[in-house]
Amino acid sequence: MEQKTQGYLYLIGFAACIPMANWLIENVGVYCDSPGPCMIPVAPGILAPSGVLMVGLALVLRDLVQRMLGFKWALAAIFVGAFLSGLVASPTLVFASIAAFILSETMDLAVYTPLQKKGLVLAVFVSSVVGLVADSVVFLWFAFGSFDFIEGQIIGKALMVLASLPFIHWIRRREVFHQEG
Repeated sequence: MEQKTQGYLYLIGFAACIPMANWLIENVGVYCDSPGPCMIPVAPGILAPSGVLMVGLALVLRDLVQRMLGFKWALAAIFVGAFLSGLVASPTLVFASIAAFILSETMDLAVYTPLQKKGLVLAVFVSSVVGLVADSVVFLWFAFGSFDFIEGQIIGKALMVLASLPFIHWIRRREVFHQEG
């Protein structure tokens, strides 16, 4: 598959992640207590708002959009994702999500850009960790006015980032193979 086509697929996935995360938070979980978020377990005895896994995936997909399509596409994708978020969630959740999304994805972009020259897996991992911490802090504060779920937020997002690393490694090895072949 051509690099641009892959990039567009990552872009579509990325743009869908945040609206999906917001929808999940309000509709799907092991525990759904109104007016609070729907929750899922992310580790023994630790819960997080159910959209957490989609946000972790978004951090990785944004890096792949930048790798395949370039910096400008990645920056535009951040704002498209933020806009789409407003279509599926309550105003408070939308504000919290957009604020967290723009800050965390911009921080991810700023960290990923210089690190990608040192290695794709390293760049994705480090930039995603920076982004997931920023996203967790901003989102929880604006959405719920507390940091009660911070541990679960960070663990849930980190699990998605860690789960993606073998795929990221495979992408990098494939790039090297095609460059040499």
